[in-house]
Amino acid sequence: MSSRVGKGAKGGGGAAAVRQVPIAWEALEDAFENNAPEVHSYLHMESGEVIRIVDGIADPAMHKRIIDDAIYLRIDPVSSREQYRWMERFIATVETPELRNRLLSSIDGKGAFRRFKDVLMAYPVDRERWFAFRSERLRACMDAWLEAHDIEVVERPKWRVPTADDVVSQVESAPERTKGRGSATADATRTRAREILDDLPARELDTALAFLEFLRERKPVPRVRANTVRATAAEGSTDGPLEVDDGAPTKAATS
Repeated sequence: MSSRVGKGAKGGGGAAAVRQVPIAWEALEDAFENNAPEVHSYLHMESGEVIRIVDGIADPAMHKRIIDDAIYLRIDPVSSREQYRWMERFIATVETPELRNRLLSSIDGKGAFRRFKDVLMAYPVDRERWFAFRSERLRACMDAWLEAHDIEVVERPKWRVPTADDVVSQVESAPERTKGRGSATADATRTRAREILDDLPARELDTALAFLEFLRERKPVPRVRANTVRATAAEGSTDGPLEVDDGAPTKAATS
């Protein structure tokens, strides 16, 4: 990974401005590999995270907002044809005749990628060789893409695990933070929510957005503070009616 940090800077006058982005490599690699037509991936140019939009699942209006937002850069995945060539080149490196013949048969016709992977399941050593072979080529494609878009890769900030003292301090200060909550506090909360979304891994964004959409569309339920229910006294009883306050029945005081 470190060999790719800093790559993409250009010298000389008139060169495009280089953007420094803390790339989330695993998510970017997934986006480059997945070329399904219904999947659209975008790189966030500040956080370095990758957001994935799936047709038929994501809100079309949200997808349009992402397309129109300059902070997102559409990721061009590696074509199926190129990935097919990778399989052909890998097969040429296989030394076992039996496995080589099985792999050649597996990539003939529709469903070649799935059959190719299924064959390798029984050959763990060559399976790991294939993963390394494919990963090397994906990284070369990513490097070329980043350089073409004048993106300089910088190290991602490390997330520090909070200590027990940190948690206790936050809990104790919570009442102070909630005092005087008004429009300014609401704005701060919205800003914090956006920051959390920016920091989420790409694979969690669809779930988070679906939950936020649910909260937005949910109708507020009126809160019942007290509910009084009067029941007729049992026959022959001298007790008065029952009263219920918030679900807790008590004897009514007699006049």
